[in-house]
Amino acid sequence: MEFREITIKDREWMSGKFREDNKKACEFSFASNFLWKKIYPLRAAVAYGCVILKFVYEDDITYAFPIGNGDKRKALEKILLHEQVNGNRVKISGIVEEEKEMVNSWYPGHFILKTNRDNSDYIYRTQDLSSLSGKKYHGKRNHIARFKDGNNWSYEKITKENTAECIQMNHIWKKKRVDKWDEMMQEEYDVVKEALLYFEELGLRGGLLRKNGEVVAFTLGEPLSDDTFVVHFEKAFPEVQGAYPMINQQFVLAECQDYEYVNREEDTGDEGLRKAKLSYHPVMLLDKYTALQKG
Repeated sequence: MEFREITIKDREWMSGKFREDNKKACEFSFASNFLWKKIYPLRAAVAYGCVILKFVYEDDITYAFPIGNGDKRKALEKILLHEQVNGNRVKISGIVEEEKEMVNSWYPGHFILKTNRDNSDYIYRTQDLSSLSGKKYHGKRNHIARFKDGNNWSYEKITKENTAECIQMNHIWKKKRVDKWDEMMQEEYDVVKEALLYFEELGLRGGLLRKNGEVVAFTLGEPLSDDTFVVHFEKAFPEVQGAYPMINQQFVLAECQDYEYVNREEDTGDEGLRKAKLSYHPVMLLDKYTALQKG
């Protein structure tokens, strides 16, 4: 297999392959892979009508399960042979339940499959995030009411005309955290900036909030499957009360109404992020398996 770095020119055909699988898992979109390709050095190849993605995660060479409606079994066999030549055990991540069954059926006893709660996707009903109705969302509604005090706010779609303001807001967000800044935060900062710079080329959708004319929050996402929209990034000034729940609700109202579910990605084991994501009451935690070839 010949692996190469993906470019913007690959968006149309690769997005088509992702759509063939129609998966709810957050990493299975072209934009996600394009934006993180430098952080997790990512390369792509084609085998038996499937896209093969290879990247480096936690210092290990890792593959995604073959993508698309080609011959996945033969494509997986190709991966195994490719790594066998190099004397390496194969590691495959992002495996959903039906793919786990394929692996166990095709290669019984050949792989150890495990899940990691830190990598489970939070999936919500669009209606729940839109209405925030019921006792369990009482706190969210209160915070939103405080944000609306004074009626000095507005919501607008992100376009080429206002991306520079979002980039500036992201920079200010960074400066406010200079005392606890680390490598992972810098990586996300760089990825968010690139997402804004390539906003239209990647087919992303975005929304921003203004308070007294200034951008205080923004979010970016895209359609993921027939019934699911994924939110990749969400930034808000935490000192602006209600900015986070407000941008969440307004963006879902503006961009996600054609989809039954909203995927708000993983918490990566961050306790604060986990608490925040659980507070929106997901209807599903989508587990994803990692398969490691036995030695």
